[in-house]
Amino acid sequence: MKDDNKTKKQLVHELTELRSQNAELKKSESSEKYRSLVENIRDVIYELDSQGLVLYISPAIRDMLGYDSAEIIGKNFIDLAYKDDQSNLAEWFSELRKGIESPSEYRISNKSNELRWARTKTRPIMEDGLFKGAHGILIDVTPQKRVEEKLRESEELLRNYLENTPDGIYISDLEGNFIYGNRKCEEIIGYRQEELIGKNFLELNLLPENSLNKAIKLLQANMEGKSTGPDEIDLISKEGRLIPVEINTNVIQRMGQSVVLASVRDITERKQADEMLRESEEKYRELVKYAPAGIYEIDYETGRFTSVNDVMCEYSGYTKDELLNTNLYNLMTGESQKLIAERLGKLFAGEKMTQPVEYCIRTKGGEKLWTLLNARYIYKEGKLKGATGIIYNISERKRAEEEIQRINTFLDSIVENIPNMLFLKDAKDLRFVRFNRAGEDLLGYSRDDLLGKSDYDFFPKDQADLFTEKDRYVLAGKEVVDIPEEPLQTRNKGKRTLHTKKVPILDANGEPEYLLGISEDITERKLAEDELRLTLESLRKAVGTTIQVMVSAVEKRDPYTAGHQVRSANIARAIATEMGLPRDQIEGIRMAGSIHDIGKLSIPAEILSKPAKLSILEFSLVKEHPRTGFEMLQDVESPWPLAQIVYQHHERIDGSGYPRNLKGDEIILEARILAVADVVEAMASHRPYRPGLGIEAVLNEIEKNRGIFYDNTVADTCLKLFREKGFQLEGT
Repeated sequence: MKDDNKTKKQLVHELTELRSQNAELKKSESSEKYRSLVENIRDVIYELDSQGLVLYISPAIRDMLGYDSAEIIGKNFIDLAYKDDQSNLAEWFSELRKGIESPSEYRISNKSNELRWARTKTRPIMEDGLFKGAHGILIDVTPQKRVEEKLRESEELLRNYLENTPDGIYISDLEGNFIYGNRKCEEIIGYRQEELIGKNFLELNLLPENSLNKAIKLLQANMEGKSTGPDEIDLISKEGRLIPVEINTNVIQRMGQSVVLASVRDITERKQADEMLRESEEKYRELVKYAPAGIYEIDYETGRFTSVNDVMCEYSGYTKDELLNTNLYNLMTGESQKLIAERLGKLFAGEKMTQPVEYCIRTKGGEKLWTLLNARYIYKEGKLKGATGIIYNISERKRAEEEIQRINTFLDSIVENIPNMLFLKDAKDLRFVRFNRAGEDLLGYSRDDLLGKSDYDFFPKDQADLFTEKDRYVLAGKEVVDIPEEPLQTRNKGKRTLHTKKVPILDANGEPEYLLGISEDITERKLAEDELRLTLESLRKAVGTTIQVMVSAVEKRDPYTAGHQVRSANIARAIATEMGLPRDQIEGIRMAGSIHDIGKLSIPAEILSKPAKLSILEFSLVKEHPRTGFEMLQDVESPWPLAQIVYQHHERIDGSGYPRNLKGDEIILEARILAVADVVEAMASHRPYRPGLGIEAVLNEIEKNRGIFYDNTVADTCLKLFREKGFQLEGT
């Protein structure tokens, strides 16, 4: 019995050992499976000790950086980062030691010294509140970073195209709400971009009532997908000015949505030059269907959705009934709730908000969904009552290549539909790398002929030298250069005159990569201006001849009056010149001065040459000569107000003059100048009834009555001419 008990004890002992060995075997097998999983995962798995030294790193590090695991183990994890990023990584590790888990993104050099972007997700190992080390995963995000850089470059190129074109460019949705407006657009209508976005022509009062019919026709064409233009139309600026513009519209695709791309050119100068263009009708956009997207209406008074479409339900995961019992705020995550609350606060305070804006909502299933929201706010009696919104799901954006293609397609649509010539040159050798359709039409060459070539392949050497010199100047200064007039010899249109802007396109390092040129053909405008100048010159000669005939008539009747007029005209011209008036205005003053006493032709000669003081009746006849002169000149065609100058040259600042007792600024500047010149010459010169008083007595009279009889500025200028500049009066 004793032997049997001993045998049982031995059996129990052996059984216990077998169970222990079996457990160790299973544990070993589990560890082997875990090790195999870690070492074959695509991303890099690592373990750090409490000082940040690498205790373990998976073999995937070789594919990522070219190092074997053995070359990394024992090194400080922070030292693996690129030197400029090590300080940020050190701060991250310091937070990790406190048990704070946060992702980090930084640059790291591979074995070939090429920079790679890495993102790390690390979990701290804490025991009794002490940091013992960390486990983490390292993900190579270099391809994503490169795609983001390409996207940024494409967007920068687009921005430069838009912001430097000489035409106003705007984009609106099919409801007429502004999505974008460039600097020229802001300059034309006076509204800043932030004032435009989300508003339409009606809200901004850009359209006069008589332009609505034409605007509706343009709208109908766009709704049918047709391009319009060029059309002439009037706009009302923010300051209330009526601005005639030429507009071209095209319906293009933007982010899967049909939008209107329009170019607007201010044609005010052209209107003034040819004087033949009539007022254009303004355009107006009616409401159209939204593009496929989440659409909702919300009432801010009840705080609930009043309508939602199926896409809103699809995005959020809620039924329509569920959505109609809530609002957008309740769907949002915490950060987005803060953002929308801040924006609504500003809106209710009367501030304008830019559109669109990004928000993050949480679906019924608990998933985060990033959306792009474009809202149109509804006001009643000046108060914010609600909004209509369009939401796009941007959580799963197109792959980077599709995004770049979209940007390039959008850019191509803009470039091809702008009526000006646009070209792009490589900054290194100044060869063409881009040309639009307007450039082909202007130069007479196809794009295939132009691309890869330089100016020297198409233009005479002296002209090509000039173009190249300006290009190098733009690239060296890294700034926009405006060339108001630039001659160009084309293939099929002969010599043309261009207004050109040249813009350097800089790379990520701030160095010129391309040169963008935007040229407007202003040949026709220049011809119109030249024709206008010739007409004006002809008119001036005709007026001059008429004036000379009048002067001759006065000379034959009264030599004293004729000499007085010529000398008065010379004094008036000298005063106007010293005052810095425009040359054309000075010439008008001289002309008027030469005949300012033409009305004395109606006064009997014996009164004009009477060697004694005139009677009251005789003087009353003399005082009528400005009115008589006005009546003689009022029908004479002239670019200057000759009749009014003659009519007012005896008026005085305090209203004591004649014949109409005008005061101050009621008297035109030219007449105020001639009034002083007339007094100076009359007092200084000899007359049949008295000798000249001398120039100093005359100047004392002017100084004494400045601001009373005579304009202050004119009087001071006259005194300066005689006393400081040494001006001499002829014949005194």
